[in-house]
Amino acid sequence: MSTDVAALPETRNSTPATAVEAPSTAQHPTTTPPVAPLTPLWRNWRFQLLWIGSGTAFLGLGAADFAYPLVILMMTHSPAMAGLFGFVQMAASILAGLPAGVLVDRWDRRHTLIAAEAARALVTGSVAAAWAFGHLTVVHLLVVGGLLGALSPFGSAARMLMVRAVVPKEQLTRALTQDEVRSAATGLAGPPLGGVLLMVSRALPFLFCAITFLVSLCTALIVRIPAARPTTATKQPGAPEAAVTVAAAAPPAPETKADNSIFRGVRELWANRTMRAALTMISLMNVGGTALFLAVIVLLQNAGTSPRGIGIAAAGEAVGTLVGTALVGSLHRRVAPGMLLIALGVLFVAATPLLAVPWGPWWVFAVIGIAVLGVPAMRVLIDVLIFRQVPDEQRGRTITAVMTVITIGIPFGTLAGGLCLQWFGATATILAVSGLNLVALVITAADARLRAARWPAT
Repeated sequence: MSTDVAALPETRNSTPATAVEAPSTAQHPTTTPPVAPLTPLWRNWRFQLLWIGSGTAFLGLGAADFAYPLVILMMTHSPAMAGLFGFVQMAASILAGLPAGVLVDRWDRRHTLIAAEAARALVTGSVAAAWAFGHLTVVHLLVVGGLLGALSPFGSAARMLMVRAVVPKEQLTRALTQDEVRSAATGLAGPPLGGVLLMVSRALPFLFCAITFLVSLCTALIVRIPAARPTTATKQPGAPEAAVTVAAAAPPAPETKADNSIFRGVRELWANRTMRAALTMISLMNVGGTALFLAVIVLLQNAGTSPRGIGIAAAGEAVGTLVGTALVGSLHRRVAPGMLLIALGVLFVAATPLLAVPWGPWWVFAVIGIAVLGVPAMRVLIDVLIFRQVPDEQRGRTITAVMTVITIGIPFGTLAGGLCLQWFGATATILAVSGLNLVALVITAADARLRAARWPAT
């Protein structure tokens, strides 16, 4: 991945200048086996089973993540303690990200996913059990938040690598797009479901989440990653033309001390101009993301909007993301990665200040929905670049490096956003975040080599 995307050559069916003209087929008839058509993605049972497992787990996680702060509020009546849970979970995920990537590259990916889902089921189930026996405490919940955050990079990276192992490279973009559909749909359904379950019992969202992790674990137990196909064909000396032996890909060379560093993934990202620019823009925009969401809620509350109206406004993100998944294939076919990144940034930057206009929840719903239309295409763009340019033995650490880089500023942005809301109000906070987003876009768009970047060869 150290090669710049803009410098990668296009793939063409060309004949080397030293190639020998083939004999006449009349004298030496040859039979070329037909290329087997790709199995449609919907008939790829390994991918679909992984997709069902991950979708179920995401649904349970969405329900539980909605319930955690509400349960803490019920127990303590302290918004600060509810916010502390989210901070602990995010901080643990960031701290575990880079080491998790190194370990995922060393360990069996399927076993890693199984272990991560089993651990998450146990941890989440402990909340339901503690509540049932009357021993649930805030300390217990904070420990659970830390453990879930630390386990997240292991499960996410292992799952993505398993998907890549069971999906042909020609169908990778479509498979990753289907994953975006899963994320958007569960993001839309998870919080309302968590609210309904919480009304029945405080333990129910966490019991449901533990069960969904077990479903994901079972799908990983069933799916076996197929053996890697041979990659090179060599002709043995003196053998006839038809006697061609297929050589398996050579095993990766032993890692040096530098290769084994937990920062190897970060260096890989930094060495590639497109990835570097994409992550710089996304990271800066994520800094203000939570603050922007809180500011919109405060603005709606000050206008007398009901909780139902606020829920409608918040649903705009999930609906916009879901609609945006339908655009991924078309955008990736028609637009180069650098220009696609810039165009999606322009859309987001243009929409952000419109959230300060006090026209009610449906206005906020529409603006957020439009702003995030390009988010699926942007996430798939990053995933495709990783899978097409990073060697398999380094993908785990590169994926977790991406997760770490794009989220590392969120805790600080949340803190700064809270202070800005306290001192200057919701409108000023929205405009301040808009200014930060504009700076991120200008930095990205000013890179001429990024604008000329092309998709790497598959």
